[in-house]
Amino acid sequence: MPGAVRAVALASLLAWRVAPLHNSQFWEPGDEWVEATSHIAVDVMFRTPQWLEDQLDRVLVRHEASVGYSTCFWYNVLTSQMLFDRSGWYSALQQRAQQPYPEPLRLAIIGKNFPILRQTLSSFLHQVEKAVERNDLVSINHRVASLLASYFDVLFAVNRLPHPGEKRLIEIAETRCAKRPVGMSRQIESALRASATASHEVVARAELLVEGLEQLLRGEGLLSL
Repeated sequence: MPGAVRAVALASLLAWRVAPLHNSQFWEPGDEWVEATSHIAVDVMFRTPQWLEDQLDRVLVRHEASVGYSTCFWYNVLTSQMLFDRSGWYSALQQRAQQPYPEPLRLAIIGKNFPILRQTLSSFLHQVEKAVERNDLVSINHRVASLLASYFDVLFAVNRLPHPGEKRLIEIAETRCAKRPVGMSRQIESALRASATASHEVVARAELLVEGLEQLLRGEGLLSL
C-alpha cells in the first residue's frame, strides 16, 4: 500500500475508533463518545424505569433464575452512583434493592444452573467433550465460557451475593465469597489455559472445576435441588 494511502487508511481507522456513536442498538439502546478534554470514554445505556423495575421484580419478587448472570441488574442498582434524580424514583429503587438475598431465589439459581454444568445430556461439560472430539476450538471456547457463567452464578448464589457482572470475577469471588471450592482460582485458570487447545485436558480440567463446586454444594446441603 503506498504511503499516502496507508496514512489515510490509518487516519480513518483512528477516527472510527473515537467517533461518537449515537442511538447504538448493538446491545442496549445507548450512546458512546470520548470526552474531548479528559479523553475518558463514555458508554451510556438507556433503560426505562418500567424495565429496570421488572428486573428487580424478576429476582426479588418472582425469584426467576437465568442461565448465568441471574442477579446482575440487582447488583447494578445496588452499587450504582446516582447523579440526578428529579422525582426520587431511583433513590426509592435503590432503597428497595437493599434487602436480604431471597432464599427461593438462591435455590432457583442453583437449581437452574448447576444441572447444566454436567448432569444433563446437553450440559456444558458434555458439549466441551463433543467439541474436543470435533477439534472445534471456537466451540470449546464458547462452551467453557458458558460453563463459567453458570459456575459463577451458582457460586454467588451459594454465598447470597448479587452477581457483580463479567469483570474481575476471580478476584471478587476470592475476596467476597466466604464459601468457595478449594483451589478455585487455580482450577479456573487451568481450565482456561487448557481451552486454548483441542485436547482432552480441557475436559479433565472442566470436570475438576465442576467437581469442586459439587463438593461445595454437598457441604451446604444443596444437592437435593
